[in-house]
Amino acid sequence: MDNLRKISDSLYLVGADDRKISLFERVYPIDNGMSYNSYLLTDEKTVLFDTVDKAVSQKFFENLKAALDGKKLDYVVVQHMEPDHSATLKELMKKYPESKIVCNAKVAAMFIQFFGECLSERFYEIKEGDCLNTGKHNLNFVFAPMVHWPEVTMTYDSTDKILFSADAFGHFGALNGKLFADQVNFEKYYEEDFCRYYANIVGKYGAQVQAVFKKLNGKEIKTICPLHGYIWRKDLNYIFEKYENYSKYLPERHGIAIFYGSVYGATESAAEKIACEFNSRGIETLLLDVSKEHYSKIIAACFNYPNLCFASITYNNGIFSPMEHALREIVAHNLQNRSVSFVQNGSWAPASAKLMREILENCKNFRFNENVLTIKSSLNSITENDIKDFVDSIIANAGPAFC
Repeated sequence: MDNLRKISDSLYLVGADDRKISLFERVYPIDNGMSYNSYLLTDEKTVLFDTVDKAVSQKFFENLKAALDGKKLDYVVVQHMEPDHSATLKELMKKYPESKIVCNAKVAAMFIQFFGECLSERFYEIKEGDCLNTGKHNLNFVFAPMVHWPEVTMTYDSTDKILFSADAFGHFGALNGKLFADQVNFEKYYEEDFCRYYANIVGKYGAQVQAVFKKLNGKEIKTICPLHGYIWRKDLNYIFEKYENYSKYLPERHGIAIFYGSVYGATESAAEKIACEFNSRGIETLLLDVSKEHYSKIIAACFNYPNLCFASITYNNGIFSPMEHALREIVAHNLQNRSVSFVQNGSWAPASAKLMREILENCKNFRFNENVLTIKSSLNSITENDIKDFVDSIIANAGPAFC
């Protein structure tokens, strides 16, 4: 039985939720499932925007058949070739042999890479700025390279002022029967996964997001239809502002995020004492254990907070391995413009602060606190004044970032 959902008189959501999935892309933990959105526009010509992951292919084909209601499928707009949106594309082309694949040259090349055959006679190749008329609707194509793959295209329906945004403006989480972001308490239940999705999936490509914003400037957008997550028809400034801040690496919170890697508890206790000192001064603090929290949550926290403190034991004359992994992921995700401090612990040769800094020096516009808090085995080696002086130095290094 189909689970067809109507967005407007001419637009349907024909994708589906996967509530069984626990790791998106076999990497990112998700507690609330994932939606794979595909949209069908019914006009004089019918247009499908992307397909779905294999996990939900049966529901997708049922929904599509119901939405077409006996009509043929004229066009399939392929905005993104990542398999969670294209895995069912080859099967679709067999089921609907009259349909054309609307795509750019890079998508056409990737089709051969993924499916091992060329359907060149069925490609309707588009270039930046091209328009496809379907009857009442005019579809304008906006290339969005590296948001977050090189072939990504967004589609703007200038008739209904809808932006089909590919992976941009998406989030982790299933739709669970709803369609629109304004039908849920988005800030309470989805904002964290919205940030984590951006930081980990799109976050490296802030300059490319800004480039797409320039292309979209001047277009009236009333609705955003992403490939994951809820559709936006209200409060669009809310997510535009978030993407503006994220893509410029501007934190949305004040205060400090403290990350610690500890085996026997001394480094953890020091991190907690630092957090307590900040809290006693009325400064917002987030405290995360790098051994317990998945690195995707650490990346999201780094995008959210202007000030970062990394506390690690010295481990095999190096950095505690979960901490090192997190630091290298921070560099890989192109984080910029942060104030950074270090705590190191070592029983005979504490060296982790220097090594952590060497990794993070690959980030742009990081301001490093020269005052390193060093612990030797236990908290007996430091005093309450050492903690207070260290916190003072973090605030001094950060400047107005705590205001």
